[in-house]
Formats: sequence, C-alpha cells, structure tokens
Amino acid sequence: MFATSCRTRLSHSLNLVRRLQSTLVVAEHNNEKLTPVTLNAITAASKMGGDLVCLVAGTQCAKVAEEASKIKGVKKILLADNEAFKGFLPENLTPLILESQKQFNFTHIVSGATAFGKSLLPRVAAKLDVSPISDIIDVKSADTFVRTIYAGNAIQTLKSKDKIKVVTVRGTAFDPAEPSGGNGATEKAPDVAADSGLSEFVGQELTKSDRPELTSASVVISGGRGLKNGENFQMLYDLADKMGAAVGASRAAVDAGFVPNDMQVGQTGKIVAPELYIAVGISGAIQHLAGMKDSKVIVAINKDPEAPIFQVADYGLVADLFKAVPEMTEALK
Repeated sequence: MFATSCRTRLSHSLNLVRRLQSTLVVAEHNNEKLTPVTLNAITAASKMGGDLVCLVAGTQCAKVAEEASKIKGVKKILLADNEAFKGFLPENLTPLILESQKQFNFTHIVSGATAFGKSLLPRVAAKLDVSPISDIIDVKSADTFVRTIYAGNAIQTLKSKDKIKVVTVRGTAFDPAEPSGGNGATEKAPDVAADSGLSEFVGQELTKSDRPELTSASVVISGGRGLKNGENFQMLYDLADKMGAAVGASRAAVDAGFVPNDMQVGQTGKIVAPELYIAVGISGAIQHLAGMKDSKVIVAINKDPEAPIFQVADYGLVADLFKAVPEMTEALK
C-alpha cells in the first residue's frame, strides 16, 4: 500500500514537471517553406519534455506558420511577420525571442545547428546569462544532452544547471518530425521594437542548382585539393547529375577558391550524413571527417594509399581521380 502510494505521488510529480516545462523551437525558413533541419530540431525538442511551441519570424511568412501548425507534436505557433525580420538578422530576432521567453516562461529554446542557429542562439544565451549548449546529437533528459567535442573524436554528456536551456541541434543526428497530423493553433507573437538599429539587411546572392540541397541529399560527392582547380569540379557535377547527388567540398578546396564556401563539408562547414558519401581527392583531415563520418556508406578515391580518409571509408579506391571519375560517369550511362 505504501509503495503504491509512493509510485502514485512520484508519477504525479513527474507529470507536474512535464507540464511546467515548455520548449520554443525557432523555425528556420525562407518565408515560403520550412528548412528541413527545423523538423529534426522539433524531434530533439520533443525529447526535452513539456509543450512544444514553434516561433515563425520573417516577412510575409504566414504560409510557413500554416506548414508548421501541421507538424505532429507542435502545440502552438507564434507568428511574427514584420519587415524588420527581413534577412533574419540575429540583432532583430533576439529581442523577439527574449520577450517570448519572458511571456511564456519557456524552459528550453532550440534551433538547428546551422549558420542561422549558430548566429542567433549564442546571442540569446548571452542576453539570458546562460551557457549555450551547441550541436547536440542526443537528449538524455530535460537537462542532460550529448554532443561531440574535439572535432568529433570524443562524445560528451553534459548536465545543464541553467534555468533556461539554449540548445542547437545537429540535424543529421535526429529523424525529422512527422510533417502532418498536427493541429497547432497559430497566434501573434509578442510585440517588440522589431528593428534594433544595430544592423541592416542589404541583400543576398543565392546560388541556384537543380541538384539536391547538400544537408538533405541521400548521396553526396565531395571534392578536395586533389582536383587541382575549380574547372575540374565539372567532373563531379557530371557524376552527380547521373546519380541525383549533391556536390560538396573540403575546406582546402574552398580556401583555394575552387568552389564557393556554401559547398564546404566539415566542422566549420555543413554537417552531412547521407546514405552514400563519395570523397574524391580528399586526404581526410580531422576537420573534414567531423562533417561526414556519420554517413551510412563512405567511398574514398585517392591516389595516396596512406591517406587518412581510407581509415573511415567503407570502400576505398587507390587510383588517379582524373581517370576513375570519368570512368564512373561513363559506366552510369
């Protein structure tokens, strides 16, 4: 009888804690549709307990709020539609997040570990005087998280004592949330002085490609310094078009000016985990491995049999890439 009573009180206490907890997921989008990493962040947030609320801030982004409201598990959408949020400047978004946290008492603030999340949430954490928890790959409990350190060579489990947890999520570590089946209510986000005056969005130049987006592609072909120049990347584009793949690059190739930096895969670039990753002319520096070693199958093509990339590759081809890649492309005709 006593044991049953204790279990009942414990269950009641846990349910009370869950009700007191609430998580704000800051949606990443382009004012027309959600970026896929937002669905991964929502999955991670759902493991932190409590109600799930999604903040959609932008310009003429009602369509995004409607999309977010259908995500399974999301209870509420906060919509902030203002010209001041054009360009998603962290200086303007931060006051909105702080006011939302103040009004709704969120215990967790979450976003994807992308350029957007990495520029925004550390600023939010600083204003809240808490330590940001970056690039998590697992959630143990509402206050305990798992992340990689030392360029992915070690796994750290940390327990945060901060009252508010500010967390960025590695998208490749979590399955995407179900985009349908939800029925979240949409309401207007708190009013704030949207334009901080600290920065101004002037414009942007976006590269357009018919190939899949790098972080969501099931097949990725990346080139390194071994390609010698940017013109030789055309070999990878031709092969990628045959395979329906995205094309990436090592930091060495980006720093050498072969390709733009939005193609960089690695610790300071994009983190990918496709079904198939083909590394062409990439030696396998730690910085690059940190961004792709979670890929399901890794294939390496390098003329140096001692290249570190072969230590993580499932299949390795010691060959001249200038012969091997065209032969692969020809074979796929």
